[in-house]
Amino acid sequence: MSSSSNVPEFSVKDLAFSLKRSIEEQYGHVRVRGELSRVSIAGSGHMYSSLKDDGAVIDAVCWKGVMSKLSVKPEEGLEVIVTGRVSTFPQRSNYQLIIETMELAGEGALLKMLEERKKKLAAEGLFATDRKRELPFLPEVIGVVTSPTGAVIRDILHRLQDRFPRDVLLWPVLVQGQGAAEQVAQAIEGFQSIDEQGLKRPDVLIVARGGGSLEDLMPFNEEIVVRAIANSAIPVISAVGHETDTTLSDFAADVRAPTPTGAAEMAVPVRAQLRAQILDNEQRLYGSLSRSLEIKKERLSYLASRLGEPSRMLDSYSQRVDMESSKLSSLFSNYVSRKRERYAALSGRMAAPSSRVRELNETLKQWSERLSNVRGSSVDTKKIRLDQMSGLLEAYSFQKVLERGYSVVRDESGQIVKSADMINSDDCVSIEFKGQQRLNAIITDDVQKRKVKDAPPKKKRTTGLKAKDEKQTSLF
Repeated sequence: MSSSSNVPEFSVKDLAFSLKRSIEEQYGHVRVRGELSRVSIAGSGHMYSSLKDDGAVIDAVCWKGVMSKLSVKPEEGLEVIVTGRVSTFPQRSNYQLIIETMELAGEGALLKMLEERKKKLAAEGLFATDRKRELPFLPEVIGVVTSPTGAVIRDILHRLQDRFPRDVLLWPVLVQGQGAAEQVAQAIEGFQSIDEQGLKRPDVLIVARGGGSLEDLMPFNEEIVVRAIANSAIPVISAVGHETDTTLSDFAADVRAPTPTGAAEMAVPVRAQLRAQILDNEQRLYGSLSRSLEIKKERLSYLASRLGEPSRMLDSYSQRVDMESSKLSSLFSNYVSRKRERYAALSGRMAAPSSRVRELNETLKQWSERLSNVRGSSVDTKKIRLDQMSGLLEAYSFQKVLERGYSVVRDESGQIVKSADMINSDDCVSIEFKGQQRLNAIITDDVQKRKVKDAPPKKKRTTGLKAKDEKQTSLF
């Protein structure tokens, strides 16, 4: 039997869990400083990352329940100090650090983180000057986001009471520690819709807390608070810490106050000063009006002295009106008299309507008789003239000439041929005889070259056109 048989035998699972128990017993509570890298938040809410320094890297895990309690939000490259325990993951044979708490590794690391966050938010335009709004001159309601038990709220209320008492709505929140940033952001967002709950929405907000260390003021450096202030529809006064303290909330707010008391002074004017100013303005206004009235009075007196007695000026105008009225009355009387005389003359010249009608009827009857006589004689004369012209027209008609043995020759277009020059050889013509009898003929060259010495033999008379089987002969 070999010596190796004395070594106990483990299964892989037994060995892995034995190592897990040994490491957890040896390193049950450790505090490690390093830089966060490969920060990843899983869908389950657990954080998986690594802690590294110049010489080594160790995996780190922070469970979901612990993540919500961390005072520092894990970010890539952030130098932190964590406490927890070392364990292993048997399925991968890896060891890892289970994080239970986390804090920044010194003020330098915290300032570096804030500077990087400031650059990031400034690049988004959250600190731009054109986003800043003016505060209302005299707000009716002032909203305050701060702790209800600290001295801050008492200082604000006391200063408001001294300067100009106003209605104050307090939204109590935590101002440091775990969950403070979320409460402050929720308060700012809650004030935006407070009018929906039956209360008047504040005209201005004061986000305040007293002084403290950089770690104490960290809630007002968180992105959630900065974004809530930048997105607020109500003007915001940031009054966090003492005059030398500066947070990212100061850059996002519309106005930064050095202290919470200073924020109250910015929110309202001094009532006593306003009263004094109003009284001074009243006296100055009264004096200005008095001087103006005196000047107007003197001016009126001067103009009145130059104007003279108004009644004397009216006397001449009254006399003139009387004269014009008399002239107008005389002209009207003359006009009426002339119209009456003309009416009387016209009335005398007008005869009775019945006699005038009789005269017109008699005249109409005479003209009717004359018109009847003229019409009869005119018609007879026109009829005789028409008969004469008809006889002449028939006597000179070419049909009468045809009845005496003559004929009419027409070319193809129907025009009468008046001379031999109007037709050529091979032209087709039509010949009309008495009784509208017609013949068609073709012109030959012999007609134009020889003279007709003897009359052509008499041909048998035909009626109408020639038969189809006979050849068409020359006219001559």
